[in-house]
This record gives sequence, structure tokens and C-alpha cells, in this order.
Amino acid sequence: MLNRIILKKRQYLYFFSFLLVAIAIIFTHSSLVNSQTVSPFRPISGLSEEPIDLAKFSDIIANLESKWENDYEQYFNRDFAHQSRSTKHIANRLQEVREQTDINPAVIWAVPKDDFLQLMLITPQGQLVIQKIRGANRTRLFKRIEELEVGISDPQSLRYLPPARIIYSWLLKPLEPYLEAEKIDTLLLCTGPSLRSLPFAVLHDGEQFAIEKYNLARIPAFSLTDTSYEPQPQGQVLAMGTSEFARLPSLPGVEVELNTIVPKLWSGRKIAGRDFTVENFIKAHQQGIFNIVHIASHSRFLPGSPENSYIQFSDRQLSLDRLGDLELDLPQIDLLVLSACETAIGNEDAEYGFAGLAMQAGVKSALASLWSIDDAGTVLLMSGFYQQLKSTPIKSAALRQAQIDLLREKVSLAGNRIKGLDVEINLPVTITKQAEQNFSHPYYWAGFTIIGNPW
Repeated sequence: MLNRIILKKRQYLYFFSFLLVAIAIIFTHSSLVNSQTVSPFRPISGLSEEPIDLAKFSDIIANLESKWENDYEQYFNRDFAHQSRSTKHIANRLQEVREQTDINPAVIWAVPKDDFLQLMLITPQGQLVIQKIRGANRTRLFKRIEELEVGISDPQSLRYLPPARIIYSWLLKPLEPYLEAEKIDTLLLCTGPSLRSLPFAVLHDGEQFAIEKYNLARIPAFSLTDTSYEPQPQGQVLAMGTSEFARLPSLPGVEVELNTIVPKLWSGRKIAGRDFTVENFIKAHQQGIFNIVHIASHSRFLPGSPENSYIQFSDRQLSLDRLGDLELDLPQIDLLVLSACETAIGNEDAEYGFAGLAMQAGVKSALASLWSIDDAGTVLLMSGFYQQLKSTPIKSAALRQAQIDLLREKVSLAGNRIKGLDVEINLPVTITKQAEQNFSHPYYWAGFTIIGNPW
């Protein structure tokens, strides 16, 4: 009965979303101005438009990167090491990754302004693009983002779909000819306020979600991101967490989550319950044998200074400004996973904390979620991610496939048993009460994102 109701809702919403998006696309494309391409290295035939000066383009990128570096440094009250901001360096690094891996990355900068949305693109072949989307001025863009966030919060609703399609038509559609020309499959998204907490995975082109087309990663600035590629042999996971808290809601799925990751899917070590302390964490990490740290506990990115945001250990809260105390860069952790995050979406301070997580922690990459989902959904997504990571060493690709497997119901829940994985996982009855949960809904998978190095 519920499925029939959802299907009927979907039919109505698809009709109205087609209508709304068609209007938005017509308005957007009629409003594009100064859409320009620079091809200083290897021009792509058929795509070049009126060229602009390479030096001007380089200055725009360098100034923007410098501004955002300063913004993050002021928020965290510290200096961060940075790489070159030159467009040639960025294009060369993308080309290096393309040659070393089986992925094809590009960088998109998206800057909301009062009168338009400014998009900039650099590809491995040196295709440089600037576009101004006048249909997506700051007011319209933020309104659609708010509608998307409200819509996606209801896992029984398709209200997220119309704004997801409109925002796609503003953010990604104008750049598609350039992405398709080079067969780009991985996007590094460097964005301004309110876009830093946008769930890009759920943006929709009318036929597919963005996650079905691209590996996605969120970066604070290209110059603040360690984008080097080093093949990682399958190492060990330090899996830690707790399910009971004095002043926070319990997380009854933590035990099965940790037991699934270590030892069912990966080798490593578990620290759980009362042993999940900051001191025990530091001691375990100093052994230097782990390249992934997984924390299954409350993590919150809140308004105000970094002192307000925290990761909850069993003995105390570790605030975001003290994350360096964990010394995750000595030796450097390749991936930090926070599986039960919650972010004050739309708040600029909280966005800085979320988007700056990897560099503040001193790790190459982080995986975190914009909103907290239920225990069953978390176990499904995390189990799928770690299974994919065994055979798909590119982190953003592993996350993408885990998200697609939920979307297409290749990984699902039958009673209390998870189907579609290589290992047997049975969830406690206490966290599988809602038999009608639809884990294909983006509420369960779109909030998770790679922050920092995508590979």
C-alpha cells in the first residue's frame, strides 16, 4: 500500500518537476552572459567560445583561492600550508592523476553573487571556462537550496526533486559540454557560502542523479588540498565508537557497524564502549599501523567558533579546534571517517568546519555526512563503502558505488538481514522496526561526502 502511494506521488511530482525545471532552464539559458572559454594548453574542437585572457583567468582563480584560504585560516585561527594557485599547476596535477589512475578529474569553483552564479572549470587538458548564470542570483539559488534541504529531510517524500533539478540546471548543466568532451568522471567541488553544505549527490538532470554520473568530492580550496596520488595498499582500520552517551541519544547500531568493518570486511583493531577515550585513541594511532580511522559516534558541526563543534568520545567531547591533539598527521592518516555526523546546514561557520575537516584534522581525506541518519541506514551505507573500498581504491569512487547500490536497491534490508554484501550482517531487531524504510531515498545516502583528496 505504501509503495503504491509513493508511486502515485512520484508520478505527480515528476510531472510538476518537469514543468518547473523546463521553465528554469529556459530562463537560465536565456540569461547566460560572458560564457567564455580559454584553451591555452590543448583546445577542444567545437567547444571554444570567445576566448578571454589567460592571465585574467589565472588572476581570478588565484584571488579566489587566496580569499578562501584566508577565510578558513581566520575561522580555525591557524595558518595552513598551501600549494600553487596557478591554473597551469592545477591542470597539470589533474593530468598527472588522469595518467596514474583510471579516473578523469576536473575542478569546479562555484561562487554565489548578488546578481548571478559564477562557475569556473579547469580540466586535465587545460580547458578553462568561466560562466555567469544570471538566472541563479543569490536569492533564487539560496531559496532553491532551502527547498532541497527541507524536501530531502522527509524520506517518504519526493519534494526534493524539483529543486534538485533546478539547481542541477544552474550548477552542472552549463558545464556538461566541456565535461563530456573530456569524459570527466570525477568532480572536485570548491564552493562559496551555502553551497559548502549542498548535497551535490542528489542534484538531478531529469534522468539521473549527479552521483550516477560523477565521483564527487568537496574541497575548501585546491591550494589547501593535498591532491597528490599515491597508491594505497589495503591497510588496516582503527574502528572506534560507542553507543551510549550521558547527554546525547544512543546509537544502538554502533556495535554491529564496528564488528562489520573489523574484522568482517577489513583487518584492524576495535576500541569500543568505555575504552573509546581520547587517550586510547592517541595511543593506538601512535603505533603507526592504521591508514584509516573510523569513528562511530556523534560528531557535530555547529554555528559559532570551532570550539562549539565536536566529536564525542566516551570520556569527553573533543572540540574541532583541538582536533590536532590527535596528531593524525604523525603518521598521516589517509582517511578519517565520521559515520554519525550532523551539520547546521546553511550556517557559514558550520560549513567551514565541515568543508575544512580534512585539513584541520591533518588527514588526506575525510568521509562525513551533512545530516545524521538512522542506525540501519548508516550500517548499510558504511558496510557498502568498506566493501567497495577493497576493490575500488579510489575513495570517491567507492563511496559513489555504495550510494548507487542503495539507490538501486542492490544493497537492502530484508527483515533484519542485509542483502547484497559479501558478508553476512544481521541487525538487532531494535534498529529494524520500520519495515517500510525505503533506503533508495536520497535521505539515506546523499548526505555522505568525501572531503579533501578524492583519490
